[in-house]
Amino acid sequence: MAEPTFLDVPFAVDARGRTAVTGDDDHVRDMILQVLFTSPGERMNRPEFGCGLKQMVFAPASDALAAATEQLVHGALIRWLDPVITVEAVAVRAEEATLEITVAYRRRPSGERREETFRHALAAAAS
Repeated sequence: MAEPTFLDVPFAVDARGRTAVTGDDDHVRDMILQVLFTSPGERMNRPEFGCGLKQMVFAPASDALAAATEQLVHGALIRWLDPVITVEAVAVRAEEATLEITVAYRRRPSGERREETFRHALAAAAS
Protein backbone atom coordinates (compact mmCIF):
# COMPACT_ATOMS: atom_id res chain seq x y z
CA MET A 1 0.00 0.00 0.00
CA ALA A 2 1.37 3.42 -0.96
CA GLU A 3 2.19 5.89 1.80
CA PRO A 4 -0.25 8.81 1.91
CA THR A 5 1.02 12.08 0.49
CA PHE A 6 0.26 15.56 1.76
CA LEU A 7 1.13 19.07 0.57
CA ASP A 8 4.50 20.02 2.02
CA VAL A 9 4.77 23.00 4.36
CA PRO A 10 5.91 25.58 3.52
CA PHE A 11 4.36 25.41 0.06
CA ALA A 12 6.96 24.75 -2.61
CA VAL A 13 7.40 23.48 -6.15
CA ASP A 14 9.44 20.30 -6.57
CA ALA A 15 12.12 19.52 -9.20
CA ARG A 16 9.44 18.33 -11.65
CA GLY A 17 7.60 21.66 -11.43
CA ARG A 18 4.75 20.17 -9.41
CA THR A 19 3.46 21.04 -5.99
CA ALA A 20 5.84 19.50 -3.42
CA VAL A 21 4.37 16.69 -1.35
CA THR A 22 5.52 14.88 1.76
CA GLY A 23 4.87 11.64 3.62
CA ASP A 24 2.93 10.96 6.79
CA ASP A 25 5.80 11.46 9.29
CA ASP A 26 6.89 14.79 7.85
CA HIS A 27 3.27 15.91 7.61
CA VAL A 28 2.81 15.47 11.38
CA ARG A 29 6.03 17.44 11.97
CA ASP A 30 4.70 20.15 9.62
CA MET A 31 1.45 20.32 11.61
CA ILE A 32 3.38 20.77 14.87
CA LEU A 33 5.47 23.48 13.21
CA GLN A 34 2.31 25.28 12.09
CA VAL A 35 0.85 25.24 15.61
CA LEU A 36 4.12 26.55 17.08
CA PHE A 37 4.76 29.36 14.62
CA THR A 38 1.25 30.56 13.77
CA SER A 39 0.07 33.47 15.88
CA PRO A 40 -3.55 33.60 17.03
CA GLY A 41 -5.41 35.94 14.70
CA GLU A 42 -3.20 35.09 11.73
CA ARG A 43 -5.72 32.72 10.10
CA MET A 44 -8.95 34.31 8.96
CA ASN A 45 -11.19 31.24 9.23
CA ARG A 46 -9.60 29.98 12.44
CA PRO A 47 -8.53 33.07 14.41
CA GLU A 48 -7.75 31.15 17.63
CA PHE A 49 -5.33 28.75 15.87
CA GLY A 50 -1.68 28.76 16.96
CA CYS A 51 0.16 29.17 20.22
CA GLY A 52 1.58 32.68 20.19
CA LEU A 53 5.21 31.61 20.27
CA LYS A 54 6.17 34.57 18.07
CA GLN A 55 5.02 36.89 20.88
CA MET A 56 7.91 35.52 22.94
CA VAL A 57 10.46 36.79 20.41
CA PHE A 58 10.96 40.10 22.17
CA ALA A 59 11.13 38.66 25.68
CA PRO A 60 14.57 38.19 27.24
CA ALA A 61 15.76 34.58 27.40
CA SER A 62 15.24 33.23 30.92
CA ASP A 63 14.09 30.19 32.87
CA ALA A 64 10.71 31.88 33.44
CA LEU A 65 10.30 32.36 29.68
CA ALA A 66 11.15 28.70 29.09
CA ALA A 67 8.61 27.50 31.68
CA ALA A 68 5.84 29.74 30.33
CA THR A 69 6.62 28.60 26.79
CA GLU A 70 6.44 24.92 27.79
CA GLN A 71 2.91 25.44 29.13
CA LEU A 72 1.87 27.51 26.12
CA VAL A 73 3.15 24.94 23.61
CA HIS A 74 1.80 21.92 25.49
CA GLY A 75 -1.70 23.41 25.71
CA ALA A 76 -1.78 24.48 22.07
CA LEU A 77 -0.63 21.08 20.81
CA ILE A 78 -3.31 19.32 22.86
CA ARG A 79 -5.96 21.75 21.67
CA TRP A 80 -5.16 21.59 17.96
CA LEU A 81 -3.54 18.18 17.38
CA ASP A 82 -5.14 15.88 19.95
CA PRO A 83 -6.78 13.69 17.27
CA VAL A 84 -3.35 13.20 15.62
CA ILE A 85 -0.84 12.98 18.50
CA THR A 86 -0.62 12.38 22.23
CA VAL A 87 1.78 14.95 23.69
CA GLU A 88 4.06 13.26 26.23
CA ALA A 89 6.43 16.10 27.04
CA VAL A 90 7.47 19.57 25.98
CA ALA A 91 10.87 20.89 26.95
CA VAL A 92 11.97 24.44 26.26
CA ARG A 93 15.49 25.77 26.71
CA ALA A 94 16.31 29.43 26.44
CA GLU A 95 19.96 29.77 25.51
CA GLU A 96 21.46 33.12 24.60
CA ALA A 97 19.31 34.28 21.66
CA THR A 98 17.49 31.04 20.85
CA LEU A 99 14.49 29.13 22.13
CA GLU A 100 14.85 25.38 21.60
CA ILE A 101 11.54 23.52 21.80
CA THR A 102 11.56 19.71 22.00
CA VAL A 103 8.23 17.91 21.67
CA ALA A 104 7.92 14.22 22.57
CA TYR A 105 4.71 12.64 21.33
CA ARG A 106 3.01 9.44 20.21
CA ARG A 107 1.26 9.19 16.88
CA ARG A 108 -2.37 8.13 16.93
CA PRO A 109 -3.48 5.41 16.24
CA SER A 110 -0.12 3.63 15.68
CA GLY A 111 1.36 4.61 19.06
CA GLU A 112 4.75 5.27 17.44
CA ARG A 113 6.84 7.54 19.68
CA ARG A 114 8.61 10.51 18.08
CA GLU A 115 10.62 13.47 19.30
CA GLU A 116 11.12 16.65 17.29
CA THR A 117 13.20 19.72 18.08
CA PHE A 118 12.41 23.19 16.77
CA ARG A 119 14.57 26.30 17.17
CA HIS A 120 13.41 29.89 17.19
CA ALA A 121 15.67 32.94 17.29
CA LEU A 122 14.85 35.57 19.88
CA ALA A 123 15.05 39.32 19.23
CA ALA A 124 18.68 39.65 20.37
CA ALA A 125 19.75 37.48 17.42
CA ALA A 126 17.80 39.60 14.94
CA SER A 127 19.49 42.86 15.88
